[in-house]
Amino acid sequence: MADVKKVYDFLEKAGTFYLATVEGDQPRVRPYGAMLYFEDKIYIMAFGKTSATCQIAANCKAEICAFKGQTLRIECKLVVDNRPEVGKALVDKMPVLKPALGENGENGVMYYLKDAKADFFNMMELKETIKF
Repeated sequence: MADVKKVYDFLEKAGTFYLATVEGDQPRVRPYGAMLYFEDKIYIMAFGKTSATCQIAANCKAEICAFKGQTLRIECKLVVDNRPEVGKALVDKMPVLKPALGENGENGVMYYLKDAKADFFNMMELKETIKF
């Protein structure tokens, strides 16, 4: 799982990443920052009933992009995992979210990345691909 952790560490250092979803035939992109490494998986969080959660429910395919000296692009499927222990782990990691998310993250939706392909680029040159 060292490869998955490498991808997570890059996202963590970047701080902000951009999540692309699809609404019908229109791509939608928004900035995110809430992420978690839990049980050897990368998780992201979206707040309750938003356009993003509706789009993911309709089509779980997504892309994530981040930049920190190099570019990381991740193709993946987002899978809901709203177990209380996952939400609590995120709230413990990011206590600033607790007022909005609740004690165990019950006001958010936790997704883990599945069937992911992470490409690291230096400028336009592909440097490494990690699948998890």
